[in-house]
Amino acid sequence: MKTNLAPELLQMHDQPFLHELVTAVAAPATVLSTPDGQLRRDGAQGWLVADVRHLAELVVTVDGREPVALGHRQEGPAALRFVAAVRHLGDEITEPTVRVERLRHTAPDTLRETIALVNDSRREVTATVSVRLAADLAPVLAFRAGQPSPPVPPSATGVAKWVAGTRVTTATTDRAPDQVTLADDARLDWHLTVPSRSRVTWTVTLAAASASDDAVFTAPADRTVTTTLTSANADLTALFGTGTADLAHLLLADAAAEDDVFAAAGAPWYLTLFGRDSLWTARFALPFGTGLAMGTLRTLARRQGTKHDQETGEEPGKIAHEIRRVPSDVDLRFGLPPVYYGTIDATPLWISLTHDAWRWGADVSALLGPLRRALDWVLSHQGFLAYQDVLGRGLANQGWKDSPDSVQDRAGTIAEAPVALSEAQAYAHRAALDAAALLDAFGEPGADEARAWAARMNTRFRAAFWVRDEDGPFPALALDAQGAPVDTLASNMGHLLGSGLLTGEESALVAARLGGARLNSGFGLRTFDGTHPYFNPVGYHTGSVWPHDTAIAVDGLARAGHADVAAALATGVVRAGARFGHRLPELYGGWAEEDGPLLDYPSTCRPQAWSAASALVFVRAALGLTPDGGTLGVRPSPAFASWFPLTVDGIEVGGRRLRVTVDEAGAATVTG
Repeated sequence: MKTNLAPELLQMHDQPFLHELVTAVAAPATVLSTPDGQLRRDGAQGWLVADVRHLAELVVTVDGREPVALGHRQEGPAALRFVAAVRHLGDEITEPTVRVERLRHTAPDTLRETIALVNDSRREVTATVSVRLAADLAPVLAFRAGQPSPPVPPSATGVAKWVAGTRVTTATTDRAPDQVTLADDARLDWHLTVPSRSRVTWTVTLAAASASDDAVFTAPADRTVTTTLTSANADLTALFGTGTADLAHLLLADAAAEDDVFAAAGAPWYLTLFGRDSLWTARFALPFGTGLAMGTLRTLARRQGTKHDQETGEEPGKIAHEIRRVPSDVDLRFGLPPVYYGTIDATPLWISLTHDAWRWGADVSALLGPLRRALDWVLSHQGFLAYQDVLGRGLANQGWKDSPDSVQDRAGTIAEAPVALSEAQAYAHRAALDAAALLDAFGEPGADEARAWAARMNTRFRAAFWVRDEDGPFPALALDAQGAPVDTLASNMGHLLGSGLLTGEESALVAARLGGARLNSGFGLRTFDGTHPYFNPVGYHTGSVWPHDTAIAVDGLARAGHADVAAALATGVVRAGARFGHRLPELYGGWAEEDGPLLDYPSTCRPQAWSAASALVFVRAALGLTPDGGTLGVRPSPAFASWFPLTVDGIEVGGRRLRVTVDEAGAATVTG
């Protein structure tokens, strides 16, 4: 197979796995540990704040021995509880009678670990409980790429303190340790005597100074979740509740305008602004208020491209792909530029989110200037929207499937750039029509030009992208540098639904493919044809299932009149959610149930914003919600009957809050 790996991605084979770690998140902070609660200097474990690992180790021992893990529980997006047995203490019987219990809670700039030594034995116990703390202040881009991160020794100021430039971590406790030992790490010892049937509890709190005085993004003022759902499908109820809570804890605010809130893409790798991810997440959440959409739109508009720059991919009118504050000591061979525009689809997605927010009742008049500039960028493409990493230092693929091997034909040959993705043309087609609708509504010129461009795109697409295999016609994944179709059957075609690029007959052909066994794994859509010679069920974009990808297809299918396929796919993802404790990962394995276990992709982010928001899309499809400014159409679909009765409180249109209830027979009642 030909490969076009970008140089900075050559190190990603060393990227740490995440699938066996547990996570608590309160953006811009996240903490990852093994399920026993210990943070060890290994892989991605640690407490990260604003893309810097402030704590690399937090290990609890009793008399120098690690307790034996009994179990853990996620107590919310930001909290975890761990229970472990201390087997060398207590009654001399099989079951443990002395335990260590830990409650971990992360906030945007603090980590709190409450530790209890619990004695349920018949006699008093005496023990030394030690907490070992270590820091390396490693930037996320460095340890994600497997770059070594030497420890930063603590000073003797306070209990423990680490200083490196402007980044500071301190530790305090509400029960002073009996002994503090400082070396490359800090060890805090408590010498305890615990009576029978008693416990001793104390809290270690770590505070992280701001990662920078010029932080780009900060924690939002409010993470309150006011939307609720109950359904006859208990897994849907749990998935919706977990997803909305996780989404709230992934929110960040623009430091330049702290009322503007957006969703960070995911923990731990992408806990910052990502154009495509943040836009899709806000679009998924639109039935539940326009605030997230407007905050996302304004935050990205402030950073809209103004010049041509090959290094960053910036172009006038273009919407950014990724924005980070990268510390000065980070080797940029292990990451993209701090402000990077290498995305073919964020700009049309920005336009369509502006339009959709307007349809849900938001005032978008202040965005007409950025809208015009974004539309000019789209219309500047006289042929198809295509991308190429000219300097070879950015992303080789610049659609949502941005891994190096994601665009390959039926034989496995990787497409040569420039590449024109099918879904990028669909986004652009809809964006042109959406922009025209907005320009007409606000009495602005240019709508006819946008509609004429869309009509030409429609004709070009139909002539160039449709291919055939043994099962009939379907839209190709992409066009390569020679304009030849990349003829792999892939989930991308689901993004064409609702774009206006497909006729009713063509939508039916796409619906049949999406519902067929080659793409439908039973737990959602495979990214890649399951019969492809290079199908990999845990390949990043070559066979795995991404919940958001399925959600986009579900929304399009429902609106195109293919509710049965939509319901089958959505129900598959809900089933998968139950296997993952109702916290959907970024992606998971694309096996059919009879072929193997449902597995995480090893480096998957969890929580991931557009995965967390996927259940919101499923509910929209089930209820048949259609906004039009100040009004809302509600048409529950019989295909989702197994979810009824269903009640959603917190739908908003035109600034009005509504409750929608669907009874067992599928009849809807709207109040509010």
